[in-house]
Amino acid sequence: MFRKIVFMGTSYFAVPILKSLYQNGYPVSVVYTQPPKKSNRGQKLNKSPVNLFSDNLSLEVRTPETLKNNNHEELYLNKLEPDLILVVSYGQIIPKNLLNIPKYCFLNIHASLLPRWRGAGPIQRSIMNLDKETGISIMKINENLDEGPVCNQYSLKISEKINSEQLSEKLSLLAADKILDVLDNIYDGNIKFTDQDHPKATYAKKIRKIEGKINWNENANQIIGKINGLYPYPGAFFMFNGERYKILEAEKSHINGMPGNVISDDFEICCGEGSIKVLTIQREGKRVQKIREFLLGSQIKKGTNIA
Repeated sequence: MFRKIVFMGTSYFAVPILKSLYQNGYPVSVVYTQPPKKSNRGQKLNKSPVNLFSDNLSLEVRTPETLKNNNHEELYLNKLEPDLILVVSYGQIIPKNLLNIPKYCFLNIHASLLPRWRGAGPIQRSIMNLDKETGISIMKINENLDEGPVCNQYSLKISEKINSEQLSEKLSLLAADKILDVLDNIYDGNIKFTDQDHPKATYAKKIRKIEGKINWNENANQIIGKINGLYPYPGAFFMFNGERYKILEAEKSHINGMPGNVISDDFEICCGEGSIKVLTIQREGKRVQKIREFLLGSQIKKGTNIA
């Protein structure tokens, strides 16, 4: 068993993995996470999900703004002499000068089947791209982003109805289960790292808000992929009379017509090919509503074009 594990993570995706380590007796010496961020109104500092979870377990938490050129943290980690440093959705690049500090390695859990979807948004991109399969890759961190050798991969099917929040949870729980065997194998010397097939790499760029705008000339599958892939944030949306309407849930329909036309009283909207039926929606500045409730007071009726 490892004597000292350092955990670096920030988002909800990382929490089940840290929880699994703790509950199964793996010694987490310290947790690194992103610093608290101000709320939208700027009145309150909000700790990251990993920070809050670590506080509940009374784990030591460190929140440096950056690890780059940070002599203080480099000195701290050198003195700690960790066996292994596990990085999960941390949100910072690990500088080259830190990579040789742990006895075994810097290990990363990435939410795709590398070399596919390297980068910041692999879960969203896999759904938006209508991939049929994704998974997790457990890799050794090197100097380049998500290019390190991989020791284990575990795949998961992507259903047509799953959104990024649901898929993230499934992948996180899968990683929380599998990481325990991987750590044991590293400690026992029964692990092999294999270089990625770099020419086959694809990249999952960070999601931008503007990507959520729906192009009704795309086909119904593509639009459903955008709605599911960008749920819950930043969300897929259309504009009508200067207001933003975010579609949170929809399903495919099969009526054809002019793209952007609302073609039924059930809020079915024509796409470039096929159509979608909106199930859940949120008008700008309003609460989330099921479509029946929304339509009672909406100006958007059958025959309206929202393209």
